[in-house]
Amino acid sequence: MSSRNTTDETENGLREALALCAREMNRKGLNQGRSGNVSARFGEGLLITASGSHFDEITPGHMVVTDFSGRHQGALKPSSELSFHAAIYRARPDVGAVVHAHSPWATTLACMHRSIPPFHYMVAVAGGHDIPCVPYATFGSEQLGEHITEGLQHRDACLMANHGLVAVGKSVSAAMELALEVEVLARCYGQILGTGEPVLLEPAQMDEVISRFHSYRAQARLSDELQ
Repeated sequence: MSSRNTTDETENGLREALALCAREMNRKGLNQGRSGNVSARFGEGLLITASGSHFDEITPGHMVVTDFSGRHQGALKPSSELSFHAAIYRARPDVGAVVHAHSPWATTLACMHRSIPPFHYMVAVAGGHDIPCVPYATFGSEQLGEHITEGLQHRDACLMANHGLVAVGKSVSAAMELALEVEVLARCYGQILGTGEPVLLEPAQMDEVISRFHSYRAQARLSDELQ
């Protein structure tokens, strides 16, 4: 894969896409205030939301160009979570964007150290039979990056114990779409847990869904290109 984000080809385009995503994260309830962060692969590094940015008021100018080690341009500092974004891009050359949120339902499950099991077929949207919850580590630490990259080795989303969620995609819009879907699934699963345990789908049933999703995603990409 090229080092560029697969959808937004220019720096200005990426800045606009990231700012829009950040504002939408607050508007749609994935975040509030200054929590969470979003990034996109760019050149030999990435563009990421600046540390301390309020997502209700964020602009393209609040995006920081940085390499994977943290060397950055301009007065603004990159998000304190830069290390795990960089770790994801190193481990997953196919990833073009990362969305991290402290969304209410995903965070609730993460604080219970619960993965999201195959209670609904849409759990397969993250690429497997479940959406794992990776172990806790202090925010901004290398250990957290190690946990997340392990959790995303065969998935495109995971929960982070006592923290929140992270979702990845080939583009900013794809990562955001997945983050929203994971939050909906977390809400449904959390509501079920209030009354009991769900009946889970069998592995063979999830395998069939994953197989069908491959052709569905191809059609979705074609639809996006025509818009």
